[in-house]
Amino acid sequence: MKKAFLYLLGGIIIAVSSCNSNTQKTQQTDSVSVESKAVELDKANFETTIDGKQVKLYTLINKNKAQVDITNYGGRIVSIIVPDKNGVLTDVSLGYDKLESFRKEGEGFFGALIGRFGNRIGEGKFNLDGKVYQLELNDGPNTLHGGNNGFYAKVWDAEQTADNKLSLTYISPDGEAGYPGTLQVKVVYTLTDDNAIQIVYEATTDKKTVVNLTNHAYFNLNGEGDSTILDHELVINADAITPVDDTLIPTGDLMAVKDTPFDFNKPTLIGERINDSHEQLQKGKGYDHNWVLNKGKGLQTVATVYSAKTGIVMDVITEEPGLQFYSGNFMKGDTNDGKGGKAYPYRSAFCLETQHFPDSPNQPNFPSTILKPGSVYKTTTVYKFSVR
Repeated sequence: MKKAFLYLLGGIIIAVSSCNSNTQKTQQTDSVSVESKAVELDKANFETTIDGKQVKLYTLINKNKAQVDITNYGGRIVSIIVPDKNGVLTDVSLGYDKLESFRKEGEGFFGALIGRFGNRIGEGKFNLDGKVYQLELNDGPNTLHGGNNGFYAKVWDAEQTADNKLSLTYISPDGEAGYPGTLQVKVVYTLTDDNAIQIVYEATTDKKTVVNLTNHAYFNLNGEGDSTILDHELVINADAITPVDDTLIPTGDLMAVKDTPFDFNKPTLIGERINDSHEQLQKGKGYDHNWVLNKGKGLQTVATVYSAKTGIVMDVITEEPGLQFYSGNFMKGDTNDGKGGKAYPYRSAFCLETQHFPDSPNQPNFPSTILKPGSVYKTTTVYKFSVR
């Protein structure tokens, strides 16, 4: 009778344990159990050689057990895991759990470092000191995010200098993708103890050139794989945008946001006006525009996003004069190769890319993106996470 009882008790324990493992995993950290909804990545899926260089997945962690996973293929942020309002660790960055998915045709620059020039350059060309430079065309008649094989597709040299810090370097040779000058680039990711991702960009050149570096992380503060970001509340500290033509190249003018769907100076749901008939929304198929930020020099909070579902807040802090807000209008969700086999459907993520303005080399009234020999391009952006 006693033996039968023990077998029965053992079966109950196994059943309960199995049931729990299928609902929500528990992460063991220094003998403290932390609930987690994040997909656990297999680093072996990122270990390969491309163009003779080693690719790996690097993990940054802070004292709060927040975590950021980054691959040196494209300097891409693969996951950002932070606690929600109930302390459950939640991945708020879209990506893939296998390197091969980041290399598929038509991939949307998920989590990537963007260069040499973030955003679009009209007709893929610009004039510098009387010489016209023709770039690769990869966005209809224009160049987007550095061309066909920009920094997002390069293997960066990586050095993890601390548990919470990763240094990436890349040398872009003179003439790469049509850009003049040998550009030496360094980007340092740091996960701070207040759950902020600090990104410091630095570059030098041996020939006059143009530079505009950014990161193309896709966020969903409900948790990656959630079906929408239209329920997120957004604030952008800006009184104008740079309106665009039919190919999404700035016209050179500024458009006041007051009394338009582009005014996010007060907390507003992303989905509240996204389907309005405004001409600029029609051109972008939603929000895909550069906001002219109200700021001076130095680091300043320029945008805040909030999810009522998880209580997660993201502040965007930057030195840059512009912010590209993209509402996932070209996402399709036609494959299930997101983390954990998820699909990433239409408007299930947003991007807030800090930057100088699109097409600046062809717009003399925009802030300059020219870098000269002897000068150092250096700029910092921070994505800081908290709960409300």
